[in-house]
Amino acid sequence: MKILHIDSSALGTYSVSRQLTADIVAELKRAAPDAVVDYHDLAAQPLAHWTPVADAADPAAVLGNKVLEDFLGADVVVVGAPMYNFTISSQLKAWLDRVLVAGKTFRYTANGPEGLAGGKRVIVASSRGGFYGKDSAGAAMDFQEPYLRAAFAFIGIGEVEFVRAEGLAVGDEHKSTALKSAQDAIHTLVAEAA
Repeated sequence: MKILHIDSSALGTYSVSRQLTADIVAELKRAAPDAVVDYHDLAAQPLAHWTPVADAADPAAVLGNKVLEDFLGADVVVVGAPMYNFTISSQLKAWLDRVLVAGKTFRYTANGPEGLAGGKRVIVASSRGGFYGKDSAGAAMDFQEPYLRAAFAFIGIGEVEFVRAEGLAVGDEHKSTALKSAQDAIHTLVAEAA
């Protein structure tokens, strides 16, 4: 099994999404000790925002192809997605721009777009300072989770699993409870798939 581990938080060691992705990958490795992990830190080594490149030898094109091949070669993709201003980080958006590629991960047909990247397991570690779940007052402002679900569904991955830690900015006690709940969810998520 090949695991692609993506972090996108700018908070470094203070990042909850990074803590959660590390916990997910560790749990996956416990379940499959021979799994190979390919790690990318999009904050430490950010991708430039996408622009068209005509020359396949251009460094931007070479890097984009590497990012795409890493994604296509993965069986499991673990994505750290902190919510920034109601959506994903620009670093994660730049990565997705290299993954959503016509002719590689989707194609247009007479019946509409068809995803070509199915068969992968995608687990998103979502961290949020407030409350944006479907039954919360902030639900209408959640452009993070619906966007990620739609982007992955567009390329053929209809079942995206989310591990959420919400309300992290409410206070230390709530943050501790949210982290515990997320870590319990990780254990259950991996155990159910094993």
